[in-house]
Amino acid sequence: MAGSTLHDGLTPLNQAPEQKSDDARGYYTPGEKIVDAAAPTGPIADRWTTRKFENRLVNPANRRKLDIIIVGTGLAGGAAAATLGEAGYNVKSFCYQDSPRRAHSIAAQGGINAAKNYKEDGDSVFRLFYDTVKGGDYRSRESNVYRLAEVSTNIIDQCVAQGVPFAREYGGLLDNRSFGGVQVSRTFYARGQTGQQLLLGAYQAMERQVAAGTVQQFTRHEMLELIVVDGKARGIIARDLVSGEIETHLADVVVLASGGYGNVFYLSTNAMGSNVTAAWRAHRKGAYMANPCYTQIHPTCIPVSGEHQSKLTLMSESLRNDGRIWVPKNKEDCTKDPRDIPEEDRDYYLERIYPSFGNLVPRDIASRQAKNVCDEGRGVGPMVGDFRRGVYLDFSDAIKRLGEDAVREKYDNLFDMYERITGENPYEVPMRIYPAVHYVMGGLWVDYHLQSNIPGLFVTGEANFSDHGANRLGASALMQGLADGYFVLPNTIRDYLADGPFEKVDEGHPAVVEAQQAVQNRVEKFLSINGTRSVDSYHRELGHIMWEYCGMERTEAGLRKAIDMIRELKADFWTNVRVLGAADTLNQSLEKAGRVADFIELGELMCIDALNRRESCGGHFRAESQTDDGEALRHDDEFAYVAAWEWGGDEGQPVLHKEDLIYTAIEMKQRSYK
Repeated sequence: MAGSTLHDGLTPLNQAPEQKSDDARGYYTPGEKIVDAAAPTGPIADRWTTRKFENRLVNPANRRKLDIIIVGTGLAGGAAAATLGEAGYNVKSFCYQDSPRRAHSIAAQGGINAAKNYKEDGDSVFRLFYDTVKGGDYRSRESNVYRLAEVSTNIIDQCVAQGVPFAREYGGLLDNRSFGGVQVSRTFYARGQTGQQLLLGAYQAMERQVAAGTVQQFTRHEMLELIVVDGKARGIIARDLVSGEIETHLADVVVLASGGYGNVFYLSTNAMGSNVTAAWRAHRKGAYMANPCYTQIHPTCIPVSGEHQSKLTLMSESLRNDGRIWVPKNKEDCTKDPRDIPEEDRDYYLERIYPSFGNLVPRDIASRQAKNVCDEGRGVGPMVGDFRRGVYLDFSDAIKRLGEDAVREKYDNLFDMYERITGENPYEVPMRIYPAVHYVMGGLWVDYHLQSNIPGLFVTGEANFSDHGANRLGASALMQGLADGYFVLPNTIRDYLADGPFEKVDEGHPAVVEAQQAVQNRVEKFLSINGTRSVDSYHRELGHIMWEYCGMERTEAGLRKAIDMIRELKADFWTNVRVLGAADTLNQSLEKAGRVADFIELGELMCIDALNRRESCGGHFRAESQTDDGEALRHDDEFAYVAAWEWGGDEGQPVLHKEDLIYTAIEMKQRSYK
């Protein structure tokens, strides 16, 4: 492994960071350092096995007396509900969609990673671990990432047993393809609909438990508040989105599997309903929000076509296996039909700049370089604003090499989707792509057991921060969601539940009444403002601020400006928003108001976090911190920590707690894909 040495996992390989710069001084309050008290020690390959044995058990008779609430029914939430229901716990499952099958996990098209090494091309658990830590720009915990790589092999076996129709080779073995940031083939896939097939597997496993009576399902319900009793999470307040009824649900533990917050940017690849409210309500109750500024910009999306849009469409990263990315060398060629531009006048810029990885560089690097060539005036496609936002993803070489039928077999549904949206046939004309907001690596802080700093509140999947550092490698979201749901959470939550059965809480408890009243007051406030601006107009304006100043490139001056603009927007929102309809009925305007209010507060924290971190790493690119050739430049001596932010109150400042990142099994190095 180039540039890497195996280490014993016992000796620290780096010093604790000491931050010298403080661009965000005055915007936050320094807090005490924190540590992951649940983190294991010892040789890294033994940590998870040892911890599973050390964690206490819950006998089957006691499981029947324990209640678990799970918010979210994507891969992490659906898999957790199925597994915990199968184990005999009483599970309540909540989603705001009309069916668990509509969870956003369905949109992850390209594949799922696992260290099976079926191709015999040098893959291993350690290499998957190494690639993931390196891809995350050394801003993730090594123990968590090694565990993820270790359990990845079990995921594939589980899903095959469920009937997930992974692609197979001629001999019947499961097929693999490559994804960005790696040089081996470890990504299992089902054409371009892997997320959909995996979600159906988790869904049918969960429905089996619904039929068995261990899982109770609540669709069209949105969590609006976390109930904390005596410092522990004991339930949620949810709104029935059809009737408008505010409901109280109590349990022994709460699991948030509510996905990411990319829609803070308004335009993103996320489902329109994806939001931060469940996580943000928990944050306001004391749960730390970790690394909120770490946003992944996906390089392979259908470009923006105008101001009318409210949604962007992801084209799977798997397309970069066979498609070649280029722009014209000369600006005057940008308006030409790409088929009329000769080979010598094309700039295959990723292959030129990164010869070792070419089109398979990680997402953050591919996105940034696409922005650079478009900023130079060499973008293609229609003018949007003052420049062309697109680069070509060209399959002509692959079609010549493999034949159109072979390309169609791999990518047919993706090509069909592209043609339906753009009206262009990608078998004949190169696709046009441009970066867009996709995944977030930030989320609620959790320890090795996936428990937040609020006892009894566990967080899984994209809703937590734990495994991806500053950048997620492709095909790792599905891996983390299923790993957390099927294999990690069931083995860690039992250590907490072993103290049960717990004393029951009733709806008359002061903490429960307080949570109920807070939700009711908030709903009444939205409906009483009766201003002149729509909720969507605020969301669009927030998204523009976030994309412009906290998107692919961030600067100190830009982030300060964004914070001021967001604060002005927030003040205007709470005095001038217009929410139509009533509380006791289906009211999408009311739903959006709550989500956008939370997005506004989150956006401010994201900008403060980005302002404080005067380094470039992964998807967080500070213009003040780059190498001579424009690559991201980390500062491990100052910023090798997890930024865990505590809610400072409506009138106070956020409090920054730092968790130092100390590596014992892998050395931190500046990333290079050249």
